[in-house]
Amino acid sequence: MNPHPSCSRCSFSTAIWGFLLGCSGRGDPLVATFPPRGAQHLPAGRAAPPARLPCLPQATKQFLEEINKWTGQYNVSPLSWNVAVKFLMARKFDVLRAIELFHSYRETRLKEGIVKLKPHEEPLRSELLSGKFTILSVRDPSGASIALFTAKLHHPSRSVQHVVLQALFYLLDRAVESFETQRNGLVFIYDMAGSQYTNFELDLSKKILNLLKGAFPARLKKVFIVGAPMWFRLPYSIISLLLKEKLRERVQMVKMSELKEHLPRECLPETLGGCLKLDPLSWNCRFLPQQNGHPDPLDELILVPLVAPKDNGSVHVPGPRSVTLPELLEHVGRKQKRGIYEEYEEIRRRSPAGTFACSLAPYNQEKNRYGDVPCLDQTRVKLAKPYSRPELTDYINASFMDGYKQRNTYIGTQGPLENTYGDFWRMVWEQNVLVIVMTTRLEEGGRRKCGQYWPLEKDSHMSFGALTVTNLGVENLGHYKKTILEIHSSEGKEQRLLSHFQYLSWPDYGVPSSAATLIDFLGAVKQQQRVAVSALGPRFKGHPGGPPLVVHCSAGIGRTGKGGMEGMGRRGGARRGGRG
Repeated sequence: MNPHPSCSRCSFSTAIWGFLLGCSGRGDPLVATFPPRGAQHLPAGRAAPPARLPCLPQATKQFLEEINKWTGQYNVSPLSWNVAVKFLMARKFDVLRAIELFHSYRETRLKEGIVKLKPHEEPLRSELLSGKFTILSVRDPSGASIALFTAKLHHPSRSVQHVVLQALFYLLDRAVESFETQRNGLVFIYDMAGSQYTNFELDLSKKILNLLKGAFPARLKKVFIVGAPMWFRLPYSIISLLLKEKLRERVQMVKMSELKEHLPRECLPETLGGCLKLDPLSWNCRFLPQQNGHPDPLDELILVPLVAPKDNGSVHVPGPRSVTLPELLEHVGRKQKRGIYEEYEEIRRRSPAGTFACSLAPYNQEKNRYGDVPCLDQTRVKLAKPYSRPELTDYINASFMDGYKQRNTYIGTQGPLENTYGDFWRMVWEQNVLVIVMTTRLEEGGRRKCGQYWPLEKDSHMSFGALTVTNLGVENLGHYKKTILEIHSSEGKEQRLLSHFQYLSWPDYGVPSSAATLIDFLGAVKQQQRVAVSALGPRFKGHPGGPPLVVHCSAGIGRTGKGGMEGMGRRGGARRGGRG
């Protein structure tokens, strides 16, 4: 369905088909040229420059090959070419990021109950026609679609949140069916003029922003928060902490009088100082089919069950001295700083619960970053001994750590030394690791904390015996960096992808300045692990939670242990009255 049917042009349709077929009709590689939709808003005599869009059929084929390999394992219908292009356009034809977006999209829809939508049935129909959300009938000068949310029409006490999200998803999905919206993106206006605190729902606002930033196939160009009242500043400061820096730059709080500086009056409804008559009922009716129509082809994929761990009991058995989370908070408050230090010293005086023979063996000493941080023999990770290299030992300074209801959820390890880079990557390969979490910088306080064990720049690579690690791209996300790495084994002629997360705001011998940034970081790590495991499908036979996450700082005990503890605490603490 074309969300702007009055603007259809034969040349546009021809260009789309040329793009989808991968050639221009003359047999040469296609570079499609389109007049921007917003050209009608430009002053007379100024022609809009044509937008050049590179045709990348190879990327589309690669995306479909990966996704349909996954769909085949679940015996569901393959993804179509048009749907693949939609996700690729949203990530500028970066195949890896598009695959990640696809899985985030389907997981979000399943989690929020956005499946088998029937727009002609209640309560979704009333929500769609309420005028709360709408897609304007015009585009901005660059050709982007404009979505509008009118806050004063939202009444949390009378609305069901998942139905509100269903309406938002439905309208945005219909909008991005347009190739122009896929190409030129989306502008989102959050109109708070005339709204009261009773119209505001913090949880819904966070879900909408999370959807727009990483779980919907559209290029988000700008988010304008218009006419925000004074009381909104505190909730917004909370929300903004959870936004990636790139998205935070795209969110602007403006007065209604300032909105015309960003969008011409022809693109704005009269309620926002423009000259467009606001008619959400008619605009939204464009997106309603004559009847509920054919099932959404993506429903079948979305309903493929998410990998969910079996509730087979925690691997930790609480003892008689275990406490609940409220009791722990009370205990810490009672002990204060001095009492906590005394408890720590008492623990240090206890005899260890295991042995360290392998870690302290003379021939393994050079593999330990710190002489006083050995590994327990009982929990250490053992490397496989390749027949071609019998001189290699099975030792690496790394230990398995249990998570909540999952054994060996994490591998805690030291920051790799130059002479252990190869061991580190052997461990990553042998344990089928999908995510590496690094909570230190390479240098802190003028001291070396970790070696540069991965290729730093995009397209660079490093080799370690039979393994070659290549950097496929880096995202700088404010308080952390995310790098996509490819590991290739020359022995098995196999290659795998993994994500490397480096948290930048946690000083050694200190704490992060903000808990919000750490929670955001760990949330991104958890989401990546879930997406990566989901992409493996049935061919992964291990625990449903996936292979171990490798977590390291410098020594592998302080910030590393806290990262694992935070994950277990959030899951275990969610069970009321649960003891640990």
